[in-house]
Formats: sequence, C-alpha cells, structure tokens
Amino acid sequence: MNSRRLTASLALLVPALSLPSLAGAQPSAAPAPAPTLRAPSALPKAAPSPAPSGAAASSAAASAGAADLRRLGEAFADVADKVGPAVVQIEVAVGEDVSSPLRWFRDGGQRRGLGSGVIFSPDGGILTNNHVIDGARAITVRLRDGRMFAGRVAGRDPATDLAVLRIDAKDLPTATFADSDAARVGAWVVAIGSPFGLGHTVTTGVLSAKGRGGVGVNDVEDYLQTDASINPGNSGGPLVDLDGRVLGINTMIVSRGQGIGLAVPANMARRVAEQLLRHGRVERAWIGVGLQDLTPQLAAVMPDAPRAGALVNAVNPSGPAARSNLQPGDVITSVAARPARDAQDVIRELFNHNVGETLTLEVARGGQRYQTRVTLAARSEPPPPALPVQRAPAPHAGLGLTLRDAPAERGERGERGERGERGERGEGRSLARVAFVADDSPAERAGLRPGDVILEADGRRAPTAAEVEEAARDGELLVRVQRRGAAFYAALKR
Repeated sequence: MNSRRLTASLALLVPALSLPSLAGAQPSAAPAPAPTLRAPSALPKAAPSPAPSGAAASSAAASAGAADLRRLGEAFADVADKVGPAVVQIEVAVGEDVSSPLRWFRDGGQRRGLGSGVIFSPDGGILTNNHVIDGARAITVRLRDGRMFAGRVAGRDPATDLAVLRIDAKDLPTATFADSDAARVGAWVVAIGSPFGLGHTVTTGVLSAKGRGGVGVNDVEDYLQTDASINPGNSGGPLVDLDGRVLGINTMIVSRGQGIGLAVPANMARRVAEQLLRHGRVERAWIGVGLQDLTPQLAAVMPDAPRAGALVNAVNPSGPAARSNLQPGDVITSVAARPARDAQDVIRELFNHNVGETLTLEVARGGQRYQTRVTLAARSEPPPPALPVQRAPAPHAGLGLTLRDAPAERGERGERGERGERGERGEGRSLARVAFVADDSPAERAGLRPGDVILEADGRRAPTAAEVEEAARDGELLVRVQRRGAAFYAALKR
C-alpha cells in the first residue's frame, strides 16, 4: 500500500474528530428564490460537472485525516501542559529489607525508590500510593520546575493503597478531579508520571474498563483499567481525561499481560484524601455482613433466586445488618437504588457513603422481594503502623553514632587535601570509622552503618573520631562517607 492510500485509510479511522467545534461551523446561506418555470425547450443546457478523480478524492481524505490527527495530538499536548506542573516525582529512602514494585537504585548509604504523585491543594497536599512510601525513612518531593522539598506523611490508607503527603510550599499548581463514575469506557486517557525515574513521562491510551475488582492486592478494590503505558515509577501519578481532569491514581500493572494498568478512581481517591487530611485516617462504612457473588451454580439450586446479586453468607449479630433483619441466604440486589450485580458492587457502594447515613437495600429471600433500611456504622480498623519517617527520633545523647579511630584497610584512604603529618592520601594513618549506629537515631535515618569511614565532617577533611564528635555537638552534622569504595554525603540532625 502506498503512502497516499495509507493516509486515506487513517482518515477513515477518525471521522468522528471532524466536529463543527473543531473545524468551525459556517452559517447557512439564505434560501435562493424559486426559479421561473419555462418550457423545456427554453431551459439552458448546464455544462456537466467534472467528477473528481480518484487521486483527488484520496488526497482530500488524506488532508482531512491528517488535520484530525494533528488536532488529536494537540489535545494530548494541551493535557500535558495543563496537568504536568501538578505532577511530582517522589524519592523514598528505605531500609535494606523492604521490597516494593518501585524502581530501586543505590544512592550511597540508603536504598531509594522512585514513584509519582499529584498535587491537589495549593498549600502542599500531594496524593500518591501507599506502596510508594511504605517503609520510608526519608521522602523527597521534586516538582517539575526542579524544586525539591522534604515530604511529610499526612496519612495513609493501605486498604485502598493511597497516601497523602505534605510539603512546605504555597501557591502550587493543582490538578482538578473528574467524576470518575461518569467516565466513558473507550474514551482517550493520558497517564503522567516517572517510569523508571524518567520524570514527567506522558503516555496515552483509552479507558479500557471500570469497576475492576477481585485482584486480591488490597482490601478495597474498585479500579479503572487502561491500556496507557504504565511502568514501575508511574505509581501515584494521575490518569487524566482530555479535559485535563484526574480520572484516577495509577496504582499497578498486571504483569502477566500487556496494556493492563489499574488506577484508583478519582471519586474514591478524593474521599480518602479529604479524610486523611481532616482526620489522619479513613473512616469506612460497615453493615456487618459477609458477602459473596451469586454464581449461576448457586442460583440454580436456590428457589426463585434472582439472576444477579450479592449473597449474604454471614451476619454479625451486633451489626447494623442484624438490626435491619438481614439473614444468611438473602441476596442483595440493589443499594441506594443502584443495582448490585455482585459482592463488589455492594462493597463499593457502601464505601461511597458516610458513616451515619441510612440506605435502602433491595433484598431477595425465598422468591420474595422486599426493602429494608440500614444505618451505616464505622468499620473497626486498626491504624496503620507509623513509618520510620513518621516516628520521632529515639532520645540519644548525640546523633546515635559511635566512632573509633582504626587503621585504614586495603583500598581505603583518608582525604585531607594537603600534604602534612597524615600525608596527601592518608597512607599509614588511622581513619574515623563508624563502630555503632543506634536504632531509630539520626545516624540510622541518614543511612550510616557500622564500618563506614568518615572522609569529611562539616567541611573538615580526614577527621579523627574526636573531631567528628566535636563537629556534632550542635546537633547537626554533614559528613562524606566511604563504603565499599564508593562515597556519598549524609546529613544528620537531632
């Protein structure tokens, strides 16, 4: 197929983009006056209009298709310009024993991971995934303009894999959230994030499905599915529509397939973020029932069972459901006038309402249909354990660092920078070496470990253990450290 025919074929794939609002609608001309009737012999002979050649028609179709594709490309670029400033890159320092689907790398003394986030309040509120910050000892947030801030954890919700960070900044660009329930499957979407540390990467695709559950990763699962390219490091970044509104928070990929990414819907993410900012935790609704899907096999042996619904398999005797006369064997077919096709529909709808609200349930029992009202109670959930970055440092007389002077080992060297009693490279002399690091101390948070060599302390090169301790008396210390032939800086603060 030649290039002209290929372009014409592309034009046939996007006829819907030729909208009046894009192409420019023209006003209709006034109707022409009716012609005066004449005898046939008096009618002038009109010259026949030449039919357009096949090449001309193909060229016109190709031009129209190219224009449509350019408009689509400009729409993607407009979304990136609009949302990009509100997308951040999140760098997390963790201990050696934490595993995560993030992209990890070594940076001196600590293991670091990269994720993404989206700014939703101008005073520094950032929404991301809980697994992005899990195990964090330190969090750094990088804005698109290059500024970097220390991130604080305002709250996290492992059940939905969401977390909220705060940074000390004002007048930040923010993203607008869409009504994810109103999003249409098949619509174009754009994902923005930092896959493998490549900041502010833009990928495109479509909204493949809504209401995905049963993945088995989180307690609360109600995902948007997309084929926009999502990779490790995209976690916590936004999935947006062509109006530049956030539809979801990109969370995971299905590794067994291609083009299957999942995002937490914007409606759920917004509710969780608001509660985390207001209370530091999420209060979820509960009615006290166990649910499972009503499968065809179960329905076949149940008398007059409905075609779909959520089968109640247990009722807490002290819960709201028991007070509303729900029983095992009942099938919930709708919640608050919304059809319930399976157990996930019921759970999703309950979580979309606040504790204290009263909802109407439609229930099938023994071939009869009835309605009952149930008042939502708070689900009892233990708070997530505090992350290292959230815990106050354990009390220490110093910075939790014990040093000793020890002879340099093979391959190690001090660096004083001038010739003198210790030599230009420190051959044959003692080095200040870390002997002990206290748990949950400033030294541990900075990533120092026993055996590290202090090359520099507050600008003093090749210091002794006593000189390092003297520099640390004010509660702050900047050190350059050598470990296994590599050097890195670390900041300690009491």
